[in-house]
Amino acid sequence: MAGPLALQFLRSASSSDQLPDALVEVALVGRSNVGKSSLLNALANRTNLARTSKTPGATRLLNVFELDGKPSGRWVVDLPGYGFAKVSGAERASWQQMIEGYLTGRPNLQVVLLLVDAEIGPTPLDVQTVDWLRHVGRPVRIVATKADKVGASRRGGRRAQLAAGLGLTPNDVAWCSAEKGFGIPELRTEVAGLLTPT
Repeated sequence: MAGPLALQFLRSASSSDQLPDALVEVALVGRSNVGKSSLLNALANRTNLARTSKTPGATRLLNVFELDGKPSGRWVVDLPGYGFAKVSGAERASWQQMIEGYLTGRPNLQVVLLLVDAEIGPTPLDVQTVDWLRHVGRPVRIVATKADKVGASRRGGRRAQLAAGLGLTPNDVAWCSAEKGFGIPELRTEVAGLLTPT
């Protein structure tokens, strides 16, 4: 298993046009309040690498984190959440343009980690996002977050139900909890392999 990812905050941008080229990128995508920032902190084993908030919509820009704290060109990019953040319609439209521009315009984007709340399951917006990513040809890896909220007796059935809602098998879903730490070492290893391909 890989150790904590040595990620350092690099920069924020309101458009992918503001970002230089990178060697390899992994993107974190999901609805507001699904736990993207918490997961990023857990992958790096840090409490304050990415800003977390109880209020949906804390992430409002493309936030770039670079592996190894030097100009390695190996990035994890945290995107604004979609869904129920309390912002104006104009700002929500701006976010959508920012997100779609990034996801369609980055040639070295290896995979999109799409985070889905394990307890709630895939929402219609999650399903729509997965379908859209497949349509534009982006590889998608589903990560079920907040899995500690699902009781052990329900976990197997919940995992099968969540996967089926996205047209996948249970083994296609990474099941993890940033708060309790389970599933994080395996996901670290997976992300490290994506950022440092042989």
